[in-house]
Amino acid sequence: MEKKYNWGIVGTGLIAHEMGNVLTKSGRKVYAVCHIKRDKAEAYGNEYQVGKVFYNIDEMLKDEKLDIVYIAVPHNLHYEMIIKALKAGKHVLCEKVITVNNIQLEEAVQIANERKLVLMEGMTIYHMPLFKEVKKRIDSGIIGRVKLVQVNFGSCKEYDVTNRFFAKELAGGALLDIGVYAVSFARYFLDGKPDNILTTAQYFETGVDEESGIIMQNEQGQMVVTALTMRAKQPKRGVVAGEKGYIEIDNYPRADKAVITYTRDGSHEVISMGETGNALLYEIEDMEKSIMCDKDNTYLNYSRDVTSLLTEIRQQWGFQYPFE
Repeated sequence: MEKKYNWGIVGTGLIAHEMGNVLTKSGRKVYAVCHIKRDKAEAYGNEYQVGKVFYNIDEMLKDEKLDIVYIAVPHNLHYEMIIKALKAGKHVLCEKVITVNNIQLEEAVQIANERKLVLMEGMTIYHMPLFKEVKKRIDSGIIGRVKLVQVNFGSCKEYDVTNRFFAKELAGGALLDIGVYAVSFARYFLDGKPDNILTTAQYFETGVDEESGIIMQNEQGQMVVTALTMRAKQPKRGVVAGEKGYIEIDNYPRADKAVITYTRDGSHEVISMGETGNALLYEIEDMEKSIMCDKDNTYLNYSRDVTSLLTEIRQQWGFQYPFE
């Protein structure tokens, strides 16, 4: 009989509501919720019939029956919440970006390893069935050796200098909000982490990065070309190009379809797998499997590479957040 895990949610924003819906519809239950504002915590608790409502994370973490903490607060708070949850003996699934820099993440990884806890990033790309299937196909040699990954993400956020997307103190900016998807996409299909980066950025009036171009290369000679924009729409499109063909994935953060084009004759093959609407369910399932199997967390290793790359990119820009 499979163990039923008690999930606690920190935060009550849009993604926290989506997670609450998925947990409930999948036959699980939101065991606890935490928000510093009483009205928001209680409203969430009433909507999802949450057994325990907290206004302080320290109080929530004292509950011995709580198994997994899902962190859905702004980026600048992730590190603090992760460390507290791990030190309290809880497994952690944290929304992307898992932390704002690699120093924070490596500290969290060390604590998780010492306590034999699962720490995982809520990066949909790693968990969508389509990506697992595409990776299998690539590993089988279907498009030959991967030579280049091209990936774009453009989100036209409404002009609002007070929005968290543009707030430097909340770790806003295109790189951590949408760029993490693009870099995660690229890293997933590479043979190794890039060690050579060329990049430049344009800044929004609040001081956060509004758009950027990023070129990366690993020691295996594979290249990545990425374009990010936060005030201009682009298709969310990734291309993995190999010696025998290329694979296109549109709307890749939660994709359920990919198209392979074979170089030899221009023929196409469509791969359909999974469902876009179940993106968070796949995260939940992989999280619980990792806890049950006590296996090496491959997903976390990808997150470590990506966080390191994002940190190096910002270092090249000379860009830091005020709380770093």
